Amino acid sequence: MSLQAVLFDFNGVIINDEPIHQELINEILLSQNLPPNPSDYNECCLGRTDLAGLLELLQRRGRAVNERSLAPLIAQKAQRYQQKLEALNKLPIYPGVEDLIYKVRVARLRLGLVTGALRSEVEWILKQANLFSYFEVIVAGDEVQQSKPHPEGYLRAVERFNELDPTLYLSPQCCLVIEDTPAGILAAKSAGMQVVGVANTYPFHMIQRQANWTVDYLHELELDRVKAYFEPSALPFPNTE
Repeated sequence: MSLQAVLFDFNGVIINDEPIHQELINEILLSQNLPPNPSDYNECCLGRTDLAGLLELLQRRGRAVNERSLAPLIAQKAQRYQQKLEALNKLPIYPGVEDLIYKVRVARLRLGLVTGALRSEVEWILKQANLFSYFEVIVAGDEVQQSKPHPEGYLRAVERFNELDPTLYLSPQCCLVIEDTPAGILAAKSAGMQVVGVANTYPFHMIQRQANWTVDYLHELELDRVKAYFEPSALPFPNTE
């Protein structure tokens, strides 16, 4: 078994936009005459699709909602999200993203992205940041039935890689995931993948208990060292469970 692919999460790993998402979720709550609650946002929304997060968040507040009734709110949020990003002088891409992508390409590893964000948002941001062409596979939140922490998105990414290259025979065990939330880490590990947790959204000690490797910043990730763990003669993977 050797490392063949690296899969990035998006929000909280590539772009530092969680404060914007929280502000927009708060706007939705206020439009429903509901007071925002930071702890509810963290529990319901971080690392998950807008649909899954809003369903749980509003149901907690006693609102009868479903996918159909939430569709206009999610569409409005997506429009407001792009407006806010367009108003910025520079997209808040995390430092170290481009360098890590470069290392992945130099190592001749496949590169993919699995996110709860909408595909339209992801593609727009990646194109603005000149990163879109690097990702062979993107699985977005509006392309899966189950949000993280369910492994569907990561398993679908493996399927798409194999569809693109039938000679690849990629398995989840040959994938490394970069995640920032417990929901994302659980999704990747449930898919059978190894995970690097980056402490962008949660404290280091919380991520360290769940991921196989943990870094404060992306530039600290030693890809060659992690890659060595995938070799047949390597030591067992770090066990965080």
